[in-house]
Amino acid sequence: MRRFRIGLAQINLTVGDFQGNVRKILDGVEWGRQLGCALVAFPELAIPGYPPEDLVFKPAFIEANLRALDEVTRASHGLTVVVGFIDRRDDVFNAAAVLHDGRLAGVYHKQYLPNYGVFDENRYFQAGTETPVFTLGDTTFAVNICEDIWYPAGPATAQALAGAELVVTINGSPYHAGKAHFREKMVATRAADDLVCMAFLNIVGGQDELVFDGASLIVNERGDVVARGRQFEEDFVVADLDLDAVFRARLHDSRRRKEKLRAGGQVTRVALAPLAPPAALPALPPREVPTLAPVAEIFEALVLGTRDYVLKNGFKRVVIGLSGGIDSSLVAAIAVEALGKENVAGVTMPSPYSSAGTRRDARRVGKNLGIEFLTLPISDIVRAYTRALARPFKGLREDATEENIQARIRGTLLMALSNKFGWLVLTTGNKSEHGVGYTTLYGDMAGGFAVIKDVPKTLVYEVARHVNERASRNLIPESVFTRPPSAELRPDQTDQDTLPPYPVLDAILEAYVEEDRRVADIVALGFDAETVGKVVRMVDGNEYKRRQGPIGVKITPRAFGRDWRLPIVNRFRQI
Repeated sequence: MRRFRIGLAQINLTVGDFQGNVRKILDGVEWGRQLGCALVAFPELAIPGYPPEDLVFKPAFIEANLRALDEVTRASHGLTVVVGFIDRRDDVFNAAAVLHDGRLAGVYHKQYLPNYGVFDENRYFQAGTETPVFTLGDTTFAVNICEDIWYPAGPATAQALAGAELVVTINGSPYHAGKAHFREKMVATRAADDLVCMAFLNIVGGQDELVFDGASLIVNERGDVVARGRQFEEDFVVADLDLDAVFRARLHDSRRRKEKLRAGGQVTRVALAPLAPPAALPALPPREVPTLAPVAEIFEALVLGTRDYVLKNGFKRVVIGLSGGIDSSLVAAIAVEALGKENVAGVTMPSPYSSAGTRRDARRVGKNLGIEFLTLPISDIVRAYTRALARPFKGLREDATEENIQARIRGTLLMALSNKFGWLVLTTGNKSEHGVGYTTLYGDMAGGFAVIKDVPKTLVYEVARHVNERASRNLIPESVFTRPPSAELRPDQTDQDTLPPYPVLDAILEAYVEEDRRVADIVALGFDAETVGKVVRMVDGNEYKRRQGPIGVKITPRAFGRDWRLPIVNRFRQI
């Protein structure tokens, strides 16, 4: 059996941290060397970090990335290393360097540049045109990058037809709920269709609103998963591949011979100098990495996204306005899991309309989580505002203005704590509220990071249940789940005074925001026409609010922000 040992370094990188990124890469190289790997791979744009966005326009950034590549190259003695970087020729390219025994042996340029959803790669890079394969002794392998593998007849197919028995694809594939399962099916399909072993390496970690979930894969020529990386944590995925099995499978596929003739000379070949054969290697132990359940996966994404945003931006502590409701309770639980209870402060800011139940539950959540808990009543401040505005408001009825004043007072107090102590304010609004503008600018939207911004209200309850289940106790009291949601800004207020029931609202938002359905089509699904019209008008009319809010972890396929780019000045209406 021709056994080829490959290692995938699934690491957490930071954009622009060349020193830190190189240190992690060199650690991975050494780890692969100790494990006897013939090839070690690192993620897409691992050296500069992903995605670098407009830093690519800075020549000094590109030069720093090239100097870092030189350092990694010098450390590659005795094995082959694949690592993502920015290549500079007459233009710049999203590239993979193939380093071999201390020198740069070849470069692959990404051919398919995604320009949809969160991706803007046509803005930054030139597309590659060359499709190399590399021979290392009796092994032929190829390299490509992320989007290239998503095309059924893309570079991987040409490389396999040219003799590649192993395709290494390095990725920066951002998370959304359910994507890992879909991605695994795609990789398995490519491997089986092309009769090639496939190593799919993904970044792990948070970068602004994006979370990269890892979940790297090594798949054999039958599409069977040989090894799987952990989700939402760093990992080193190593496997022994039987390359003779690839040859045997291809002998039985006459269709491949015809396709190979048609492919002709699309591929360039690069021969790598043979290395000293490794000492006899012990068999690798079985590796069982179960995949997470859907709600557990979402919770881990929120935790990782929060942790990396806070720590990579240099903060140590966070502060949260604890209302006693489900949203702030969940955000506090996520923050504790991400940062530790000693780095989280909760603040309750009761007003005359705060019920005894929510006050009690806010205290219970703080106590259950073990966080610092502050009480800052706002009644006197509200009265001061009322006096200050008495003359211009004389003779006018109270309305949302007075409600928003309370929210803005709370936002001011949280920002004061942030300024004084250097705490980052985590906001607590969910996707349902942000979607329809059921939020207050400079009030509950005031803060540095919106943890559950992309989590619909109905999903908030599911994730909060998961919090209690994984703790085997009610960190979030049962009364928080059963009490009707309320902003408590006026007497006996509930969210459903203004909004449809959340199951209805979330279903309409999914159809309109995620799926771009027409209003008539949403009504045809069985929803009340007046309700659909109201929700759509609220979504369309509140883009100006969403633009001014903090970013938050992307969870759904279409998050407000990078995925949703509507003009604020916009007179198009469907109703």
